[in-house]
Amino acid sequence: MIKGAMRKKRLRFTILLLICLQMFVLWNNAFTCHASDDFVYRRNKSMLFEEAGLKYPAKVSGRDFLIYTNGQWKKVFLKGVNIGAAKPGTFPGELAITKEEYLRWFRYISRMNAEVIRVYTTMKPDFYDALLEFNKTSSKPLYLMHGVWVNEEVIAMLNDAYADNERIKNDFIKDALDLVDIFHGNAELPFKYGFAHGKYETDISKYVIGWILGIEWDPYFVLGTNENNPSKTSYSGKYLYTENSPPFETFLCEVGDKILSYEAEKYGMVRPVSYTNWLTTDMMEHPNEPLVKEDLAEVNVEYIKPRENFKPGVFASYHVYPYYPDFMNYQKEYIGFKDDKGRVNTYKAYLRDLYNHHNIPVLVAEFGVPASRGKAHDAIYSGYNQGNHDETEQGRIIVDMLKDIYDEGYCGALVFAWQDEWFKRTWNTMDLDLPDERPYWSNPQTNEQQFGLLAFDPGKEKSICYVDGDIDEWKKDEPINISSGASLFVKSDEKYVYLMLKTGNFDFSKDTLYISVDSIAGQGNTHDKSRNLSFKRGADFLIQIKGKNKSRILVDAHYDSFYYIYAEQLNMIPKKEKYKKNDTGIFNPMYLCLNREMWLPEDKRTLLFSQYETGVLQHGNSNPEDKDYNSLTDFCYKDGNIEIRIPWQLLNVMDPSTKTVMGNFYKNNSIKGQTIDGFYLGAGVVKEGATDKIDIIMDYYTWSPWSAPTYHERLKPSYYILKDAFKQLKLKEKVEVKVNINDYILRKGIHKIPKTTTINDISRLYMYPFCMLK
Repeated sequence: MIKGAMRKKRLRFTILLLICLQMFVLWNNAFTCHASDDFVYRRNKSMLFEEAGLKYPAKVSGRDFLIYTNGQWKKVFLKGVNIGAAKPGTFPGELAITKEEYLRWFRYISRMNAEVIRVYTTMKPDFYDALLEFNKTSSKPLYLMHGVWVNEEVIAMLNDAYADNERIKNDFIKDALDLVDIFHGNAELPFKYGFAHGKYETDISKYVIGWILGIEWDPYFVLGTNENNPSKTSYSGKYLYTENSPPFETFLCEVGDKILSYEAEKYGMVRPVSYTNWLTTDMMEHPNEPLVKEDLAEVNVEYIKPRENFKPGVFASYHVYPYYPDFMNYQKEYIGFKDDKGRVNTYKAYLRDLYNHHNIPVLVAEFGVPASRGKAHDAIYSGYNQGNHDETEQGRIIVDMLKDIYDEGYCGALVFAWQDEWFKRTWNTMDLDLPDERPYWSNPQTNEQQFGLLAFDPGKEKSICYVDGDIDEWKKDEPINISSGASLFVKSDEKYVYLMLKTGNFDFSKDTLYISVDSIAGQGNTHDKSRNLSFKRGADFLIQIKGKNKSRILVDAHYDSFYYIYAEQLNMIPKKEKYKKNDTGIFNPMYLCLNREMWLPEDKRTLLFSQYETGVLQHGNSNPEDKDYNSLTDFCYKDGNIEIRIPWQLLNVMDPSTKTVMGNFYKNNSIKGQTIDGFYLGAGVVKEGATDKIDIIMDYYTWSPWSAPTYHERLKPSYYILKDAFKQLKLKEKVEVKVNINDYILRKGIHKIPKTTTINDISRLYMYPFCMLK
């Protein structure tokens, strides 16, 4: 009896264990990132809704965006990222990103709890192949919002969509129709330099949930189209129409309708349509905007109406940043708005204003801030500036804006951008580098390069130096300069010049360390009376390490590019004749311009020229592996050793890959590049209270030029912050998520289950066998 009872217990335990294992397999198949072929097949089969002979994967309803999934419509808040077409060493037109890279990025993006990716233009076949391959093996697909680019050079030349035999309009439509064929794996584009080409055989049409057509429209293009074509005030298409609309909206309507008609007739499919817009051409008036161009024209998608037979509908999409145009800082209604936390929140105020001017769903198709060292604009009240954020702060700001967008009723938010973009320029640094060489090095002074959640750090696997106080990475290096106060080591990569100093009796809290840099011959200061220093060579730059809060890099007044541009060239700041002379002994702080002098029309007052000192050096830890990591770190002191990293541009280097620096401004009458062999550097320590002059001897450092940069990928802290925010936002969606049970268990031998069941029903179903073990 006892043995029989024991056998029954063991049998029950074995059965229970097997059931648990089966449940784990079922649950894993249903909800992990990699789904079974059976599940993916059934899911994909139910991603398209069909009505009146047309299929579509998404639609709008009222102010909401819906996606057809698992056989029914689901209201969604679109969470995603914008993906560019470039990686280090390439321009976007080279389309150099590989299929393997896209697949890896898609995995990262999906794990970040994003569901949507957006691209701006036609990509090469590898992109679409990778998207399909990823979605075939993932239980949650990545959806695609696709753009159609318009040639900005042609726009600048014509400033009219209908000029030159409707060249812009016709090219716009042709490129879009090619994309329709690409979506369905039915295209072959011939080679054209700077554009995608090749054979497209992958059908990703079910994953494309919307068009976002066009670019950030130049207001003069909008005005030119309107003024030159006064009779074009209506368009009657098969799926879209306008009545009594401005000619520019008539142009957009026709483009959209031609695209929809082509896909409907050829493939029996359509999808929601939108048009790129931004604050500059929004539909509101901004009476306190100081720059006329930024409130000169409007583009209003509300003029474009869907026909009754076009169920997917029209939605609005905007690029909305918190720091520009300037009305974001000065519009009275916005600066008088306070959010739930009692803060002046001009970003949320604008979002609310924009949303209230629409009757259709509104998508924020771009938003974000850059984790760059350099800065181009300030958001006065929020601090959500265009640059000078560390990577953690970048994530927190993005999440704050995401919450504002969500709370204001928008249908989605797409972060700009997925990856850093080395080829980019920005207005306050673009005159200081070589345009054709930008992709070959990383410039932390240019904010536009650093918007990504994915960083490209120099080095094949890791950087050659992390400024963290740990000098193990310098063991194989020899000092280039040894003085009584310090031994100076130097190396460099595609982003920084690194310095390491081993000091003797240096008191970091009291003493001052000076490092002089001579970059070009025939100029520079041989002395600095204010600091009681002399240099054996002409010093173009002086790095001052004086505790955590008074450290900075200074530039010879004769070699000060900021002064030269804004005083000598533009007459925006006072001129100083002595700066034209060489060897004045004057070192200037290093600045970047934030705003030129402007007139606020509503306030009737002048905003003075503004700048900030970009040469201030920040103490911290630049090692991404450490808990106290700060990506804005410039130097670190630890145990008598000092590590420093200086961006190339702060040494007036226009392109380190070709060893090109700025030449003499006054001899060249402009900022013009000249090649050099290397730098001369030296160091000296001034003890607190010392009065003796310090003579700094400089020694030579050089580096090898390169034609292809080395780099490795790194997910920034902002990635992980956004990942958590997206997950929480998903939980906030008040939508009943329904699934088809048979997608998961049809082959497991369990039958007679209702076709549509909730997640809770699945849980109860899994628990059902336990009820039988009594």
